[in-house]
Amino acid sequence: MLHTGLLSVTFRKLSPQEVVSLVVKAGLEGIEWGGDIHVPPGDVQTARQVKQLTAEAGLKVASYGSYYRYGSGHAYKFEDVLESALALGAPTIRIWAGNKGSDAADETWWEEVIRDTREAAELAAEAGVRIAFEFHGQTLTDGLEPALKLLNGINHPNVFIYWQPLPTLDREGYLSDIAALSPWLTNLHVYHITPGLRLPLAEGEADWSKFIAALPPSEERYAMLEFVKDDSPEQFLEDAAVLKRIVDKANART
Repeated sequence: MLHTGLLSVTFRKLSPQEVVSLVVKAGLEGIEWGGDIHVPPGDVQTARQVKQLTAEAGLKVASYGSYYRYGSGHAYKFEDVLESALALGAPTIRIWAGNKGSDAADETWWEEVIRDTREAAELAAEAGVRIAFEFHGQTLTDGLEPALKLLNGINHPNVFIYWQPLPTLDREGYLSDIAALSPWLTNLHVYHITPGLRLPLAEGEADWSKFIAALPPSEERYAMLEFVKDDSPEQFLEDAAVLKRIVDKANART
């Protein structure tokens, strides 16, 4: 079953209550709460408050969008991230595969990120939470081949990956990504962008319908909006209507 949602980092300037109200107005189902502003790592009280806000609005916590990455020099540990995720009631923690692009990483770095991720995956598994990499530039998941190298190197049943369209590929490349990553694929970040320009999702509806139709079966997966044109709540509401239409058609086929 595919569900709809929003990344709270899309509206960093809004309070959690304002984000919740906007998602309810849009008719989406869940929120990935970001760890940089809305639910900081280790701030358990805030995480519990946001969990309550989300539940009282009839929404689900889709995931915890952490900015944990090996080698980034953050002042917090994975244990802080996990603590907040548990207080938030998040089923998945999004993490980042280090702070170097795959071309800049030597084998020692790969081994360190693999080891660190395995340790995090074990801690999360004991708590009943999944971890999933951001599919993103300037990390070891900055393309299909390095992502597969990392996932196969980690070889842990509690490690997954998100998908989003990287700007270096065309439509057929995106479909190939989805097929190759399908054993590990969890949530999606949904947006329509050309280099340097955010566009209404309606202009990418045909492509996104193909991407979502290509997804492997899953008991629960979220397609969540991000990068709204002009950071506009009004544009978000329009994009949400498009996303719901795409997801409803996909769910009707399963």
